[in-house]
Amino acid sequence: MADSSGIRVVIYDQVYHIRPAEGADPRQVERLAGYVDSRMRAISAQTRDVDSLRVAVLTALHIADEYDSLKARFEALKSAVDRKSAEFARLLDSEIRRAIG
Repeated sequence: MADSSGIRVVIYDQVYHIRPAEGADPRQVERLAGYVDSRMRAISAQTRDVDSLRVAVLTALHIADEYDSLKARFEALKSAVDRKSAEFARLLDSEIRRAIG
């Protein structure tokens, strides 16, 4: 919920008032808070741990692992696109030279 003092979110039964950066979408902050809350609850259910700090750290590690995996996939895809772009540019240059000359 957004108001003049920021956004109110609830994560793992704790209320947080967050001031997003200028121009940030409050709905995105709410979605991210919902994601963190759902991950904390899932991890808590799996580990049966009631210590919220421990659950938060485990959740942070899981989210960091997701981020790292997605970053690696992104880099691999970016490299593939860069290779294909260079290949297509060489082919196009070759065809242009052939058509001109």
